[in-house]
Amino acid sequence: MNVIVEISARHLHLSQEHLDILFGAGYQLTAKKALSQPGQFACEEKVEVVGPKASMKMSVLGPVRPATQVELSLTDARSIGVKAPIRESGVVEGSGACKLVGPCGEVELTEGVMVAKRHLHIIPEDAEKAGIVDKQIVKLSVKSEERSIIFDDVIARVSSKAATAVHLDTDEANAAGISGTVEGEIIL
Repeated sequence: MNVIVEISARHLHLSQEHLDILFGAGYQLTAKKALSQPGQFACEEKVEVVGPKASMKMSVLGPVRPATQVELSLTDARSIGVKAPIRESGVVEGSGACKLVGPCGEVELTEGVMVAKRHLHIIPEDAEKAGIVDKQIVKLSVKSEERSIIFDDVIARVSSKAATAVHLDTDEANAAGISGTVEGEIIL
């Protein structure tokens, strides 16, 4: 099965509670551009993510979520000195900590910093055609001029609220020598 492969750069998702602290009570995110996953958007807002060694500005993605989550590459995590376990997006328990700084306040995040595990968003119709079930581990083959590669341990996330696409972080994209959106092949 061929699939679109997208590169997910560093970003964060905020809870309404943390959005209010960082940007002011009752604040609403300002959509900058729609993303490929339905209902998700890049925001005008940016937040400073502070670790023991350094800090970096990161874009906020909307809409707000139940829990704040900072998604970095392993390279990003090492550069600012934070612990960032590799895990499925949304599983914040026991993940890394950092400080978030916005224009109106700061949040000491005790957990929520992670490297998102590479994953395949897939709609049920595509999953059924390909013989893929939710949480199944598949492989992804990416061909490039410089560095063709096969990624193992790609988790399938079957959802009718998704658009079919694989998400890799910037370290993974660099390992494959790709940029922008490319096509890959799912291997069962």
